[in-house]
This record gives sequence, structure tokens and C-alpha cells, in this order.
Amino acid sequence: MPAPDSSSPGRTRLLMIDDDRKLCRLVAGYLGPLGFDVTAVHDGFAGVEHATNADETWHAIILDVMMPGLDGFEVLRRIRAKCDTPVLMLTARGDETDRIVGLEVGADDYLPKTFSTRELLARLRAVLRRAVRVPAEGDAPAAELVVGPLRVNPEARTALLNDVPLALTPVEFNLLASLAKARGRVRTRETLLEEIRDRNYDVFDRSIDVHISSLRKKLGDDAKNPRFIRTLRSAGYMLVNPAIA
Repeated sequence: MPAPDSSSPGRTRLLMIDDDRKLCRLVAGYLGPLGFDVTAVHDGFAGVEHATNADETWHAIILDVMMPGLDGFEVLRRIRAKCDTPVLMLTARGDETDRIVGLEVGADDYLPKTFSTRELLARLRAVLRRAVRVPAEGDAPAAELVVGPLRVNPEARTALLNDVPLALTPVEFNLLASLAKARGRVRTRETLLEEIRDRNYDVFDRSIDVHISSLRKKLGDDAKNPRFIRTLRSAGYMLVNPAIA
């Protein structure tokens, strides 16, 4: 996760990409006194430029789906091609299709546009917590998790496959780390949801399957003949060493 901007120490920098200027002003006004600095841009092209600019650092991005010109899904694709900043997507109707597509492209969470400011704050804090975990004083350094050619470092939040870094979103990394810690043992969907989310989800929520699908693609895995992540019907998922599986 990007380090805080030196001009506003201790504050959280947010980029909001939304063509609804009134909503942007309301969000900035609400979050400002709570320690957030909100920069708003109102079209997709400007959003991509700001989000991927190496001279700007963002702790999280709030991204609207419905925008003229470049829609939120395409904006997210372009952002994910260059960085893994946590992204909270806003959907106009909260349709499941929008949520699934957003998660597949790389969103960390989603929120219908009828949200309350309190829920927005809770969701933002949740994605920020998932993006980085600061070890408590006295914690021993987390050991690197090795599963065949895959190496996961929970403390540095890095994952390597055959010594090549994997570009993972915060949720994907947390999911992979959870599976790696339990390597060779089944993790249920409910357990994984509890570990990577900060609120309760319906047990039939499909987001975990979407994230697993995305993670498999980045591992070069085939769901029909998996080398790393196995699906155990009605049970959950298990990470295995492809050399001995």
C-alpha cells in the first residue's frame, strides 16, 4: 500500500473517480474531518491518469461504474494493469452482475450508490485494513510460506511464483496467504470470507469464487485440472504443492 503523502502526515489519501460532482463534494465533506484527504476527478480518463501517476500516492480509490466515455470497469482494468491500490466500486443499482464483473476485474469491494456515509466509512476502513496489516509490538516476524514454486511473505505482502512477483490485489493476497498457511488442508468458503472480509456476508455470496477464479488465472492454474488450488465440492478450497499433488 502506498505510504502516506508527506504533505499530510497521518492522513489517508483517497482518489474518487465519479462524474457526480455533488456526491464527490458530500463524500469529501464527510470524510475530511475523519482523517481523509479526498481528491475528486470526474471522468474515467482523468481517473486512470491520477491513479497510475507515479508521482501521486493513494491509499484507496472510490470508483463509480456508470460514467460517460470510459466506464468504471475499463478504468479499473487500466488501473489494475499498473497498480494494486485498493478499489471500492460504486454501483448504481447494486446488481449482482455489476458486482461480479467488478470483482473479476479486480475490485476489492462494492457498494450500491444508495449507501449511507457510515457504511461508506466502514467499507473504506475494511479495505484499508485488508491492504496492510501492521504487526503488533512484540510480534515475531511472519515466516515465509513456501508451497512448491510459490513463496508468500505475509509481512512484506509479496508473493512469488518461480521467483517472479505476482501482481495481486489486497483481497487476492489475503486469500492466497490464508490458503498458504493452511496448505494441504481445506479452507471452507465461510472461513475464507471471515478472514478476508470485515463484515458478515451471506454464505451463498459468490465473491469468494470470483476471487479464487482470478487468483487461479494469475497462478496459471486450470480449474478443471488445478495444480495449486483445488476445489472440494461442498467443502471449500485447498492449496497444494503441484510437485507432490
